[in-house]
Amino acid sequence: LRRAYTMFFDWLYPDYLPMLVKAAEVWCYDSQVTTPLLKFFAEIVHNKCQRVAFESSSPNGILLFREASRLLVTYGRRVLAGAPLTYKDRYKGISICLLILSRCLSGGYVNFGVFQLYGDSALSDALDTVLQLSLSIPVTELMAYPKVMRAYFPFQEILFHNHTPYLCQLETSVFMQIMACLQHGLKWINPPHDISVSSECASALYHLVDFRFRNCKKDAPALSALSKHLSENSMMFGSLLALLIESALDDCPNQWALSRPMLGLILTNGE
Repeated sequence: LRRAYTMFFDWLYPDYLPMLVKAAEVWCYDSQVTTPLLKFFAEIVHNKCQRVAFESSSPNGILLFREASRLLVTYGRRVLAGAPLTYKDRYKGISICLLILSRCLSGGYVNFGVFQLYGDSALSDALDTVLQLSLSIPVTELMAYPKVMRAYFPFQEILFHNHTPYLCQLETSVFMQIMACLQHGLKWINPPHDISVSSECASALYHLVDFRFRNCKKDAPALSALSKHLSENSMMFGSLLALLIESALDDCPNQWALSRPMLGLILTNGE
């Protein structure tokens, strides 16, 4: 499988992969073109069965992510600029963009430290664009479409796990919007709700409080930014802790997942 994937990638790049990005630019408002195109790209970046395994000296992993970033930025900016507020024309494409970036960030074939080291904005551009796309979805619409919801919350969990400093240094209004979505998702604890949503929200919250606890004595910009967010919303962690305790006492099927962030919330919550 690895050999077949490598042969396919060598055929696809650099002759044909940039063409997909151009197609997303030209037909950005035609969902009959962009939806299968985005799905195809989501499959290319998916490291299932560890098939994306380039040689240690190969730059192919970085090149693959750069093309994915170009696609996400090209398509995302045009959607934000004026795509109709319908599932087919907007929300479906956004959900696939979330899936693409989630698979890139969790694929294990890209050393993301390289981008900052060499001043390459591919990672930051992709994160900024996809985060804007996700935040452009109202919470009611987010929870109304299962496919969008199942792409959004795993994406947030991956961000909180691997890119916590990036999230902490967002503007307070943006950070609080993300936390409000997590708080909403934590309430999905019993059938017919998809309980994986509350598990993913609890995991994201765990990574946030773990980051704060482990770095509480360090003078890090991300920690200072997080402290600023909390100073303007002093009841946030307390209300999240109360919600988790209430949910855990409700005999929900995922008690263990919901209990993970509790200790961190207790230790980092001064009140």
